[in-house]
Amino acid sequence: MARILITSAIPYINGIKHLGNLVGSQLPADLYARYNRARGNEVMFICATDEHGTPAELAAAKAGKPVEDYCREMHAIQSELAGGFRLSFDHYGRSSSERNHKLTQHFAGKLADAGLIEEVLETQVYSNADGRFLPDRYIEGTCPNCGSEDARGDQCEVCTKQLDPTDLINPRSAISGSTDLEVRETKHLYLRQSTLRDQLDQWIDSQTDWPVLTTSIAKKWLHDGDGLRDRGITRDLDWGIPVKRGTEDWPGMEGKVFYVWFDAPIEYIAGTAEWADANGKTDADWERWWRTDKGANDVKYVQFMGKDNVPFHTLSFPATIMGSGEPWKLVDYIKSFNYLNYDGGQFSTSKGRGVFMDQALDILPSDYWRWWLLSHVPESSDSEFTWENFQSSVNKDLADVLGNFVSRVTKFCRSKFGEVVPEGPAYGAAEQAVIDALQARLTTYQTYMDAMEIRKASSELRAIWTLGNEYLQDAAPWSKFKEDPEAAATSVRFALNLIPFYAALSEPFIPDAAETMLSAMNATADWPASAADALNALPAGHAFTVPEVMFAKITDDARDDMQTRFAGKS
Repeated sequence: MARILITSAIPYINGIKHLGNLVGSQLPADLYARYNRARGNEVMFICATDEHGTPAELAAAKAGKPVEDYCREMHAIQSELAGGFRLSFDHYGRSSSERNHKLTQHFAGKLADAGLIEEVLETQVYSNADGRFLPDRYIEGTCPNCGSEDARGDQCEVCTKQLDPTDLINPRSAISGSTDLEVRETKHLYLRQSTLRDQLDQWIDSQTDWPVLTTSIAKKWLHDGDGLRDRGITRDLDWGIPVKRGTEDWPGMEGKVFYVWFDAPIEYIAGTAEWADANGKTDADWERWWRTDKGANDVKYVQFMGKDNVPFHTLSFPATIMGSGEPWKLVDYIKSFNYLNYDGGQFSTSKGRGVFMDQALDILPSDYWRWWLLSHVPESSDSEFTWENFQSSVNKDLADVLGNFVSRVTKFCRSKFGEVVPEGPAYGAAEQAVIDALQARLTTYQTYMDAMEIRKASSELRAIWTLGNEYLQDAAPWSKFKEDPEAAATSVRFALNLIPFYAALSEPFIPDAAETMLSAMNATADWPASAADALNALPAGHAFTVPEVMFAKITDDARDDMQTRFAGKS
């Protein structure tokens, strides 16, 4: 039994996430977690809400709520939506937890002891009206490149140009709207990650099985331009983890907090500690996943994320781990993804363009979304959600292939043999040929799932479903029953045995449908040791029930209505 540690990039707390966010990290991570549990491996699957930084403060201010209250409420909402999509986290934590406070301060102290923290005097914009320094997102103004009046101090969303706050024309505070701004000096802590460049480079080179997307982004940040730069790890904000050197105060850093991109990845570790706390476990129970001196040497650690998160997970977080000088577990494999676009454009929260997680669950059950998203996951390039493609995939793959197969064979059996598996003669050449084909595809399916090649795995699973339909069509027990009811019984018994086999293989993709199939067949979800064993699992006389319609087709009218509803406003 292998031990698999899985983390998904933790989503910002500021609002409900869209389908592109979901498929870029959490959903494929869940697929991999479910698959490994099914194969008998020990899995620890951790995620959390990312609750610090300017997005959290701005969202709370817009909602008119104290930031602590806002984060607590949004964590509950995001946790509920994760459950709605059947994301099987072992723990869904919070980066504002006490565990993350202590661990972040601990790492900062160890990095300082190693000489990897530098105090830097820099200039930042100060708002006299607000009585505080304004981080980049707290400053708005006119873009010097395109003239948009709503550019932020880090980027103009209209022309996408990267900006510094001092680039803006007529800058104003995003908090109060005041233009009474000035540039002042302030001191911050920088992680000297440039000193670890060679060590990081060698470590990345040693990861020969990483996706090209992951490695290419990491190498670009390491070597392009001036190469890997030192990075500020503190901010002048009210909400966050107070700057301390371990448990001691840090002179000159009073009133400052750690930068969100320093503390957020540490929450992976802290979230596992939160899991231990929530389940009556000891520190040894979570340390065995993270400390190589406490048993983590035999852990395979896999991270899932969108490509925009790759630099922090291949460079900054590993620099924190390596620089601490302590025996923490480094990631073994980083599965990164491109972007999911929406119907000819991009998802947009501000314009109401695209489908968000809460809306999706209001429209259709989670399996419909899980299947489409995972079978179209943007692995090698960006992919695009269109309503026509979604309708086609649901109707053809789920309704016509899988759902129709289950419905046809169970209803036919009930009408001719009752709700029990019929006896009939032993399997013949036709059944053996299907078993051989299923075994070959089962092996390939497992290979793709092990390698996290999700699109290929979904294609193989669809092909496995199709084999059952083709067998049933060729065997035609409804015709055979008239002249040879015993032969028809054999065909039906074989087809009924395919249902729990399909359920076990499909559970990582469509867990609710898998549960429906297993419940109807009165069976368990054991992963098949072989296709031959699986196709003999339900003996003659085994009772079952006919399930309700598993997947309803999406009509053209419903498709058009949804496309109009989520087109957004120009």
